Amino acid sequence: MFDGRDPIYLQIADQIRGDILDGTLREEEQVMSTTQYATTFRINPATAAKAFTELVDEGVLYKRRGVGMFVSPDARSRLVAGRRDRFFADVVEPVAAEARRLGIPVEDVVARLRELAAEPAPRRPDVAATTTTSTDGESS
Repeated sequence: MFDGRDPIYLQIADQIRGDILDGTLREEEQVMSTTQYATTFRINPATAAKAFTELVDEGVLYKRRGVGMFVSPDARSRLVAGRRDRFFADVVEPVAAEARRLGIPVEDVVARLRELAAEPAPRRPDVAATTTTSTDGESS
């Protein structure tokens, strides 16, 4: 699971953020403990704790003393706001600049975005892996 170039604690934090954004983890839902993470993924408990500390500092998770870690009530909206700002800065602004350089009218860029938005979203690899194919070639 943790095979990226980033440190494992960042990968854990990113996974939890993604789970919150896609609804796998809901607000006020309890997350696995550091011990559960360590056991499940065979990592050092301190590594999981570092990820959780980062998420608590961001206001994405909160601690209930003696009970565990939970998703904050406003975690999803916090994450969406932060990603939205980065999306415009990191993706949209460079696209707009390149379109200007190439003389592509903004209407063409918007039309292409609308075409792409209308296409079905690609399946997540972890979801696609659970799909089976029958002998007649149809997926189930």
